[in-house]
Amino acid sequence: MAQRTKSPAITVRLLREGIIESVHHVQAVVCDSRGRVLSVAGDAEHPTFIRSALKPFQAIAVTSNGILERYQLSDRDLAIMCSSHAAEIIHTRQVFNILWRADIDTNALKCPIPAGKTSPLEYNCSGKHAGMLAVCRAHNWPLGNYLERTHPVQKLILSKFAEILKMPPDEFIGVHDDCGAPVYLMPLSQMATLYAYLSSGESLDLERIVRAMTHHPELIAGTGKFDTQLMQLTQGEIVSKAGAEGIQCIGRVGEGMGLTIKVSDGAKRAKYAVAIYLLQQMGWITPAVSEILTDQFLSIGSHTRLEVTGELAMV
Repeated sequence: MAQRTKSPAITVRLLREGIIESVHHVQAVVCDSRGRVLSVAGDAEHPTFIRSALKPFQAIAVTSNGILERYQLSDRDLAIMCSSHAAEIIHTRQVFNILWRADIDTNALKCPIPAGKTSPLEYNCSGKHAGMLAVCRAHNWPLGNYLERTHPVQKLILSKFAEILKMPPDEFIGVHDDCGAPVYLMPLSQMATLYAYLSSGESLDLERIVRAMTHHPELIAGTGKFDTQLMQLTQGEIVSKAGAEGIQCIGRVGEGMGLTIKVSDGAKRAKYAVAIYLLQQMGWITPAVSEILTDQFLSIGSHTRLEVTGELAMV
């Protein structure tokens, strides 16, 4: 019998004093580190862009090539490479530290300068870009075109996550993310598989990335942000990384299981609501943690709240 990879999607409703005002439809899938779909809501094979949830796997180019040791970089530096940060002082200083230690000028960053800001250091992806530049410096690869998909650093990154998924690199469709770096189209099940493998402990390079993210969650997003809050509250048991347009990827550390969430209309509020709902449903977070997160991310106004209905179907 063929494996079932479809079931009814999850629904998130915005209620204004109990009356439905808006509705979001959400797909979710849980996989193990071997790529087996364990449970699903919606379509596990729905293809979409992984966006910033790819960052921990882009950082493998750093951990697998001795870059941390060469430039005496710390787990804090590694954490900021995996971040979508809020441009707090601790974030921009950490990105600058990477560039300084690798003897790279800030002007080498090709990510945009955010509106109203003065430096590319303040762009939320600047840590990722700094990591890529450090790899380029170590290999004497050109810095000026490091964002091109044909550049050696981008080929290295693609080969690393393709190897995890046991896929030929040239089968992935690549486009440019908002920051200019390549990002790839893949089924939700492959995203969940990546996070299952990330959290499984099967790779020393990825284990260090998980340690950096979970030990320094304040660097991954920022004060009051979902990824930071979730990892602070779960104290090393959960690794979490958001992506734009309704992507959320989560791994259960030591268990080798990954969860990917995709909101069809890209709404950020809906993905957080579903993440909290499913994490509690699966027993990945305690009721106390769920209550804290619910108070912060589901009660979004004095007269409005989010309501989640649906469930993951076992495969």
